[in-house]
Amino acid sequence: MRSLTYGELIRGNRNFRNLLAGQFISELGNWFNFIAGLGLVRLVSEASPTAAGLFFVARLLPFAIASPIAGTFVDRFSRRTVMIATDLIRAVVALSFLLVAGPGELWIAYLATVILHTTGAFFDGAKNAAAPNLTGKEGLLAGTALLFSTRFLLMAVGSALGGWASAIFGYKVAFIINAVSFLISAFTVWLIPEEATREEPLVRTASGSDRVSSAGEVLSSAERRPSFLTELREGFHYAWTNHFALTILLMNLVWAFGAGPINLIFERTGGIFFAEKEGWNSDVAVALLWTATGLGITVGMLIAHRTAVYLDRKGRHTPFIGWTLILHGITFAAGGLMPTLLLFCLCVFISRVIVGVEYAVQETMFQRSLPDHIRGRISTLDRGAELTIFGLMSYAAAGFIIYVTPQTLTVISGLVSGLAGVVWFIRQRTATP
Repeated sequence: MRSLTYGELIRGNRNFRNLLAGQFISELGNWFNFIAGLGLVRLVSEASPTAAGLFFVARLLPFAIASPIAGTFVDRFSRRTVMIATDLIRAVVALSFLLVAGPGELWIAYLATVILHTTGAFFDGAKNAAAPNLTGKEGLLAGTALLFSTRFLLMAVGSALGGWASAIFGYKVAFIINAVSFLISAFTVWLIPEEATREEPLVRTASGSDRVSSAGEVLSSAERRPSFLTELREGFHYAWTNHFALTILLMNLVWAFGAGPINLIFERTGGIFFAEKEGWNSDVAVALLWTATGLGITVGMLIAHRTAVYLDRKGRHTPFIGWTLILHGITFAAGGLMPTLLLFCLCVFISRVIVGVEYAVQETMFQRSLPDHIRGRISTLDRGAELTIFGLMSYAAAGFIIYVTPQTLTVISGLVSGLAGVVWFIRQRTATP
């Protein structure tokens, strides 16, 4: 099957352009919020690693817990409405960081972070489920690469700008930018027609609620689809019994187990160690590491199209995914041996280029394998499970860092995350042809 190029997809698909533009603006604001929020927590807690660990858990764990519920929700109801509503809620909540003035108000920052990322799970679930319908099969590879590459490009640009804005203008400006970005995102999603977000149209049941029908007819109450809990269980059953879906899930869990400490690694290595050793501003040092991460993944995603064409022609997907995961882990581990912040950034950049290419290929294969009616549930279950481990390991690293240096933790993190490639090879050997 021919895959559209990036230019062909953007020029010829207005609905996808709107989704991409909304993500671009909101992700920019999100990274302003992350750098400013982390800096605010560091400031009012006097650089407590426990406070930083709680902040990371507040970002990751609520998203992970809410994801399976969000996936079932967006498979049942309007994906467009979910995206608009969650953007509007997040615009209001983002402003609550302005109320944090001292240690006594830290709970506000934690609570706001929990709400932002709980609602973010619903937005991402709706976006990921709708994206294959917006791009079509020929545009899925390019669409996946563009959505994720721009997301991580904004990790680079947003964290760099967020660090710069926080250092010069203060944290309040970053929080206001974050709130405005959600409003702009809501407007761009509003421009997308409802029928473009799924294969089967939403129709009105006799009870007045929205539901999905392949034929588009109005259904009686006796013909309603299964209950919410039934469909939630169906998602778990599919993930457990489908060999490829379970492979992706297990592989991502192992990766998250190793990569989870990255938040604390960047905070301690950039914001504390190299800030003191080389005289960097703490916010700028942390932002540089996230900038290297975002730029690396962006570059990897952007070269994924040519890579995928080559892999399709040669049939080399299995060794490519396994070896790139192993290589990215070794490269990141090497960063722990670097004597300067800039050399550490270089190792981070290279490892993220490698994993960026791998992820675009892997995610396209995964999305193509999922039926539309269950896609939201499986993609959010995978993402939620991954972030659960990621969040728990972020918090565990806050306690572990007392006993090891940030550099040692970097080496461990890289080597363990690279084991995801080993899991891939083992699962592929046991797959039924």
